[in-house]
Amino acid sequence: MKILLCGATGFVGRALARALTQAGHQVLPGVSQPRGLPGEVVMDFTRDHAAAGWLPRLQGVAAVVNAAGVLRDTPRRPIAAIHTAAPIALFDACAQAGVRRVVQISALGVEEGDTDYARTKRAADERLLALHAQGQLQATVVRPSVIFGAGGDSTALFMTLARLPLRVLPRPVIEARIQPVAVGELAEVVARLVDQPDATTLLAAVGPDPVGMADFVRSLRMQAGHGAGWQIALPGWLTRLSARAGDLVPVSPWCSTTLAMLSQDNVADPAAFAAALGRGATPYQRLLETWRQED
Repeated sequence: MKILLCGATGFVGRALARALTQAGHQVLPGVSQPRGLPGEVVMDFTRDHAAAGWLPRLQGVAAVVNAAGVLRDTPRRPIAAIHTAAPIALFDACAQAGVRRVVQISALGVEEGDTDYARTKRAADERLLALHAQGQLQATVVRPSVIFGAGGDSTALFMTLARLPLRVLPRPVIEARIQPVAVGELAEVVARLVDQPDATTLLAAVGPDPVGMADFVRSLRMQAGHGAGWQIALPGWLTRLSARAGDLVPVSPWCSTTLAMLSQDNVADPAAFAAALGRGATPYQRLLETWRQED
């Protein structure tokens, strides 16, 4: 199949491109700037907000996978444009152009989150699912927990913490539970989903076991051959101050949005993802092996 992959040069997008290509598909990588990639399609999620503008890019396309996303709102990359306006225009164009299969990479927890990230992702998800319900296309919204792999911002943060023998962590982060999933396994499932028009409309992409975030960091440290180390809970006021300081650094993975997202449990039943993968996903106790393989 000829597949338009939006966000092809991002952390998740690169893994998706590999998996889709290995599955025998022709990937048209969506990029914001020409990069000389085979079959690349230049697009601008900050401006492409009309379905009519997407129609020429969809000629001959059999499926669309949208992995475009940002963590926070900035003047250069406005989150509402990238998460909501452009994807909705793209989904509407798919319905008009007869592109029947669309897979949207969203995030676990957006259905009830109140951050800008959650609200903007949820709006696009809801539009895509509405088009599916109307019979205009066949959609799957994939909602991962924390995605682990080489090149990921959250992975870099976890690995930095894991290298420290003494870790000072915000108490909400210590207590929150996640179900980290390997980026390669997420990509493998998406590569299968594009061939399954009758697949589930909502899929939680999660590892087999929930784990507290502090325990996950401790596990990564031990997987790297170190002792468990020690951890101290950061006072609430200092936690909020550190997150606001991170807001001032656009490239920092630690910010107020991250704090809000990581302060809530991010878990789901792993059975559906394991069924889609065809085997049990890699448990968090062995995720460092997947990181080393990708790095």
